[in-house]
Amino acid sequence: MEKDSSKDANSNNTDPEMEAQWRLYEAYNELHGLAQEFETPFDAPAVLMVGHQTDGKSALVEALMGFQFNHVGGGTKTRCPITLHMKYNPDCHSPLCHLLAGSDPSVFQEKSLQEIQAYIEAENMRLEQEPYQFSSKEIIIRIEYKYCPNLTIIDTPGLIAPAPARKNRSLQAQARAVESMVRAKMQHKEFIILCLEDCNDWSNATTRRIVMQAIYLREMEDITALEEKLGRSLSKQERSRIGVSSLRLFLEELLQKRYMDSVPMIIPLLEKEYRSTTRKLIEINQELSTLDVVKLKEKGRAFHDLFLTKLSNLLKGTVIAPPDKFGETLQDERVNGGAFIGSDGLQFPYKLIPNAGMRLYGGAQYHRAMAEFRFVVGGFKCPPITREEIVNACGVEDIHDGTNYSRTACVIAVAKARDTFEPFLHQLGDRLLHILKRLLPISVYLLQKEGEYLSGHEVFLKRVASAFNNFAESTERSCREKCMEDLVSTTRYVTWSLHNKNRAGLRQFLDSFGGSEQSTVVGNSVSANLSQDLPSGSPGNDRQDTKSKLEVKLNHLALGNDSNGSIQTTETRLADLLDSTLWNRRLGPSSERIVYALVQQIFHGIREYFLASAELKFNCFLLMPVVDKLPALLREDLESAFEEDVENVFDITNLQHSLGQRKREAEIELKRIQRLKEKFRQIHEYLNSNQAMLRV
Repeated sequence: MEKDSSKDANSNNTDPEMEAQWRLYEAYNELHGLAQEFETPFDAPAVLMVGHQTDGKSALVEALMGFQFNHVGGGTKTRCPITLHMKYNPDCHSPLCHLLAGSDPSVFQEKSLQEIQAYIEAENMRLEQEPYQFSSKEIIIRIEYKYCPNLTIIDTPGLIAPAPARKNRSLQAQARAVESMVRAKMQHKEFIILCLEDCNDWSNATTRRIVMQAIYLREMEDITALEEKLGRSLSKQERSRIGVSSLRLFLEELLQKRYMDSVPMIIPLLEKEYRSTTRKLIEINQELSTLDVVKLKEKGRAFHDLFLTKLSNLLKGTVIAPPDKFGETLQDERVNGGAFIGSDGLQFPYKLIPNAGMRLYGGAQYHRAMAEFRFVVGGFKCPPITREEIVNACGVEDIHDGTNYSRTACVIAVAKARDTFEPFLHQLGDRLLHILKRLLPISVYLLQKEGEYLSGHEVFLKRVASAFNNFAESTERSCREKCMEDLVSTTRYVTWSLHNKNRAGLRQFLDSFGGSEQSTVVGNSVSANLSQDLPSGSPGNDRQDTKSKLEVKLNHLALGNDSNGSIQTTETRLADLLDSTLWNRRLGPSSERIVYALVQQIFHGIREYFLASAELKFNCFLLMPVVDKLPALLREDLESAFEEDVENVFDITNLQHSLGQRKREAEIELKRIQRLKEKFRQIHEYLNSNQAMLRV
């Protein structure tokens, strides 16, 4: 390949200026590697190559490098970005390649082209076996060559355009993964996006659609700037002039300008990162100094107290934890913790519950869940009762074949109540347990926020979390069993004193139809010949006629010549009532309505008692134990673990190894940041001195 003429000009530059440019370029290369290895919050300017598969990205990269470099790009074979730090070196007559070492991120290992290609192939094969199949972590290669420009190019995996058919789902998933990774790279404001596409019809370009929004305004500004400098409009020929040499020069000059402009901003970022890394190293040294049994026990006990304090604050109410991160709306709560659903399969409209749209946690969320439970269960009506159910509930007594309609009503009411309320009890337990378990991650967040979290002590923290979850589950289970005992007792034996709150309403209800219906019942007993025409299912078409005949007969009985007529009439009515209820198994309208009224009264009484009992017991035997029993149980579990094997509880051996590794990494990072600080400081001083000389 012919040597680039731009390098001839560079060779005439003074040595100090050339040295300053190389030092600047190397400093940014090292900064880029630092950002990749330690995930620091800054990055160096670079050219980001974006294109679809087989669009010629590899060919363009090789043309810019000045020699053939296979396996750069290559479509789906490339599953991670490849960063190429190209450096112009007039003394390097063959490409000199270095690969960033994985064991020591500050060291570049010299490799041959074949070794680098083999390494890239191995990484791609490894990623292909992983679930995600792609990685955003870059392979970093440094290349020096007499025909290389001073450029840093990041070659991304080729975008994929799969067919929409269902059989291409795997390829479609890969396409989404690649596009997501490329978009993430494009978010870096330091990068210059170089869009490459092999296309005969630009109206159908696909890659350009992804990046055109980021580069369109920049392109217009570049054209305007050129025309202002020339003092005229660019001709069509000038605008269409493209070529590798022009591109190399343009990219190199553009990147060089980015380098110069970024120097003042890089230094404060390095200072901030240096302070952060220093603070991290101090914390690691402090943790290493406290890895003895006595101090670890003290830290464990202190964490125990702080954790319980956070739990208590969450139940009492706090705004420290962000609701957008930890809060749940009622709809979220129903999805994650279960909904209150009755036998009809319907949910109560969540918008009717107070604070339904608010993102709540802790005590506020517990209160809202209990309020929804009261709304739903308190408004639940007795399920419909059929005539078949009443007849089946009558049965036969063990000593006579009469009918006891009060017993019938009790049998129906307790069966309906048990089937209706038992599911709500389990749903309430699941919901409140979900709310209590959410206190754990929120408490951990608060501890981390205030610097009170025992980072690195995963075994100990898992033990605390396990103890808390086991306590919550066992407490909820015990509380639910107590509530089930109440439900079983109220649905096994009817105590009338529990159901007489609506006695006046029941009497009024019975009185509303008692006159006519009672006459009908008495008439059925006294005048059998008149009652034969009365249908069992309904009053019938001749009800009025029958009623009038019964009234005549009753009046006759009531106005008899017997001086004790009123007493006899009462006794007769009582006998007739017993005859119609105890000895007559024909289910008349009055008997049916009486049974229905009794069932309603018993059901509502059970509902009120169930609501009050369930709310009281969950407050007393689930919520309160978190406050008054959990601290002692956690402390007991903690002390027991300390006595058994404190070293395994804190996993001291692995912790020492982990902290030692973190310390070595922090020390390496600190040295690299310090070295970069010094480099950029010197470069900054040189640039300022040059600008001062130019102004003079």
